[in-house]
Amino acid sequence: MQATYDVIVVGAGHAGCEAAAAAANMGSRVLLITMNMQTIAQMSCNPAMGGIAKGQIVREIDAIGGYSGIVSDRSMIQFRMLNRSKGPAMWSPRTQNDRMLFAAEWRTMLEQTPNVDFWQDMVSGLIVKDDRVVGVKTGMGLEFGARAVVLTNGTFLNGVIHIGEKQFGGGRTGEKASTGITEQLVQLGFQSGRMKTGTPPRIDGRSLDYSQMEEQHGDENPGRFSYTNTTVPAQQRCCWITYTNDVVHDILKEGFEKSPMFTGRIQGVGPRYCPSIEDKINRFADKERHQLFVEPEGWNTVEIYVNGFSTSLPEDVQQRALRQIPGFQHAKMFRPGYAIEYDYFPPQQLHTTLETKLIRNLYFAGQINGTTGYEEAACQGLMAGMNAHLTINDKEPLVLKRSEAYIGVLIDDLVTKGTEEPYRMFTSRAEFRTLLRQDNADIRLTPLSHALGLASEERLNRVEAKVHHRDELISFLKNYSVSPEEVNPALESVESDPIRQKMKLGGILLRPQVDMPLLVNNIKPLADFVNALPDDMSGEITEQAEISMKYEGYIEKENEIVGRFGRMEEIFLKEDFNYSALTSLSMEARQKLSKVRPRTLGQASRISGVTPADISVLMVYLTR
Repeated sequence: MQATYDVIVVGAGHAGCEAAAAAANMGSRVLLITMNMQTIAQMSCNPAMGGIAKGQIVREIDAIGGYSGIVSDRSMIQFRMLNRSKGPAMWSPRTQNDRMLFAAEWRTMLEQTPNVDFWQDMVSGLIVKDDRVVGVKTGMGLEFGARAVVLTNGTFLNGVIHIGEKQFGGGRTGEKASTGITEQLVQLGFQSGRMKTGTPPRIDGRSLDYSQMEEQHGDENPGRFSYTNTTVPAQQRCCWITYTNDVVHDILKEGFEKSPMFTGRIQGVGPRYCPSIEDKINRFADKERHQLFVEPEGWNTVEIYVNGFSTSLPEDVQQRALRQIPGFQHAKMFRPGYAIEYDYFPPQQLHTTLETKLIRNLYFAGQINGTTGYEEAACQGLMAGMNAHLTINDKEPLVLKRSEAYIGVLIDDLVTKGTEEPYRMFTSRAEFRTLLRQDNADIRLTPLSHALGLASEERLNRVEAKVHHRDELISFLKNYSVSPEEVNPALESVESDPIRQKMKLGGILLRPQVDMPLLVNNIKPLADFVNALPDDMSGEITEQAEISMKYEGYIEKENEIVGRFGRMEEIFLKEDFNYSALTSLSMEARQKLSKVRPRTLGQASRISGVTPADISVLMVYLTR
């Protein structure tokens, strides 16, 4: 045995990095094992973080004390708040990132984190004794002891890369696959499956004609992910939009007979919401064109990512089709797109802590659980790392509720419902999305994280100060009366009806045409109040106050629903509950409950096939 650690993390992608950082920052001695130290936190696919629902997850990770938000801010080349035309529950931050800088920042932060050691090697197996993991074996024949192990293998478990009729082993282009772990886990009783994902070709930006594309700028006043006052770049890089056409589609169709997806060489299920270009033109044959986002990969590189053109067709077909896209007539390819097939383990084999049900102190996080996306992987790694540390120190685990975080929704969906295709987060998956906004992630989660020793005292103090100032601002708005002379010019400027007598500012703010900037710019007492707020959080406080007032009714309604259904989340079910003996339950319910082993009655109610009548039977039994 080389050495023994508290926690060993296998894989240094987004999940592995967050897992290692979380466990180490809570006090565990951590060994992060990766097959290549030069690809730590590599953005294997698009050079961006956040987006619809994913941006909320990144902010939640940051609020808990993870690193993804900080790294994203430090490496951003463009920031956009998506869905601004919709309600604040739908607002989603997104950054375009410098791929190389992103990975470099992650490695720097990990190297500066006490308690994290590194080892470059392939983990070929686990050391298991009495149904408990106690270490790992590596390809070099070494053994490392551990009190807990977190597997974050990404697409490397028996990975196979497909380009047309060519296929070869690999977890990522230019990197070998990982072998041994799947076979051992299956022998131990785990079920495994195959999934597929893909990536588009990378293009030499010098060969593109951007004048034929639509320019897409970042926000005029860029925001950030982190609550730690990271620096916003003084300038941003543009992206561009272009489209496919019938000629492009016809060329791509010529390659279908050599497509690994259509010829059956790929058995794994691909992502429904991020299909390959050949899948798009096959499934949506009525569409004359498909949108493509032309994204730069960094500040100082000409490499371009063609978002929306993921493909595994032969490279010559890719090249010919690309050159029929407006702006791509002379496009030079750096490397072709490809599909990758890999092993995953259906996540119903996990507890809500992400610990496996079969082997104690063994945790799975990321694509090994059937998810897709950097953000989904990172938040699982964070929770697995935290819970691994808590478990080995005999402390209560952290399980986030669906009403507390998108992270809670994601994990509950995975372990309760499972997934037969790569799982991606959307705002529609969260029934309490008005409560789970991107702007209040710190208020929701930092106190929880601080109580467990991850979020710092400084972070908690900042949250408490923010809440205090927000409440004071709301009180001011509700109590300060403004005269017609003061406010009518501002109201008329936005075509809102003038007032005829004094009125509380809070009532005026409720008008759909009126927002805080309008009132601050026109009502001096309010401007004086806002100017006295701490500079580093003034914008956050005013935004929070406005959202809290404008959506007060919706927020109260969702809180009532949470309270009503939340009672079932407080009724815990024993892990060894004998559902088979409860003959009043339907046969399907007995089978599903025995398989999933829900933690609470609330989780049991969300299992497919478990009816309200079955839940009533369980409630009666538990009452007795």
